[in-house]
Amino acid sequence: MKTLLEWFKRVCSRQLEGCRRRTSEGTVFYTPDGNGAYNAMWLRDFYYMVENCSEAIPSSHMKWFLEKLAKTQRKDGCIADRIELEGTPVYCAGPPGRPVGEPPTDNSQFFVLLVEWYISKSDDLDFFRQHEMVLNHAFDFIPRSASGLVYIKPGHRQSPYGFTDTVAKSGDLFFSSLLLWQAYRAMASFYQRCNCDQKGKAFQQKAETVEKKILQLWDKDSGMFYAASGDCRQIDIWGNAYALYIHFPLEDKAERIADYMSENFDSIVLNGQIRHLPGGQYWHKTLIPVLPDTYQNGAYWGTASGWVAYALQKKYYQKTEILFQDLARNYKENGIYECIHGKYKKEKNYIASIINPFGALKKILNES
Repeated sequence: MKTLLEWFKRVCSRQLEGCRRRTSEGTVFYTPDGNGAYNAMWLRDFYYMVENCSEAIPSSHMKWFLEKLAKTQRKDGCIADRIELEGTPVYCAGPPGRPVGEPPTDNSQFFVLLVEWYISKSDDLDFFRQHEMVLNHAFDFIPRSASGLVYIKPGHRQSPYGFTDTVAKSGDLFFSSLLLWQAYRAMASFYQRCNCDQKGKAFQQKAETVEKKILQLWDKDSGMFYAASGDCRQIDIWGNAYALYIHFPLEDKAERIADYMSENFDSIVLNGQIRHLPGGQYWHKTLIPVLPDTYQNGAYWGTASGWVAYALQKKYYQKTEILFQDLARNYKENGIYECIHGKYKKEKNYIASIINPFGALKKILNES
């Protein structure tokens, strides 16, 4: 596995270089792929670059992007989904002028989490003090139910978690609520470091509420969480793996999730890449047409490979090794794509497909 880690490190370095562009201001701009197919700087994609390879990204690059996002925050608190090369903010998924739905329910959380990474790398706590109002206002945009979980009203056209931004989930949302939990904890930490204990406790209490209320999405029969409580009440492969990856408190449920991943390994994993849903299933509703076995509706993605590998590693380490080996073999033989299924391939040199597994492999080896 250590040999594999070195290979992932080399490839990530090369792929990151391909994602870098120069703005007219002379600053460095990061696209999600090395081919320019996605010619903008996406918040969540850049967050994944920073989370998994922060050593390769100067804190000044993080700060520049965070300041762009802060300056372009909408009056309702919405943080941009992405910034185009010339500096124009875009808030919704889909092409400008043809939005898939209302802005994704994760933009605010990724903004807070990127601030957390920036401060951890730069120790610039003054950035939080200067942008405290922006950060708090970002939470105002996140739609939440009475339970405190992220929520989309049935029939309302809004994108959920960005890597399922074409999916018409409704009700309480699993993945976006996990991100909300992370963002609450980050805010609590910021305030504690600033000796604002009461504000810190308030955010910690909100995080604890998510821990309790998210259990209503648990399916005891399968031993997995649903993606949503309303439309698309289906098992969320990515979300369940991510919950283990971020050490969301699950107690005995963590082992049940690992068991499910192991028992269904062959139907949810292809060449080391991961479906959003159990094998043979497709989303009940989408915001735009997405053919079965393509894109977010049945294709396999490297973005979530490391999360599934991590979910398996404590009890099923051999399958973790198989997953990483198959992923590396497939990338070496066929190239790195956003997602695949048979002859179907989308967007070559997609950074999250390689950098997320790299970060997970580092984490697994550090914890072993």
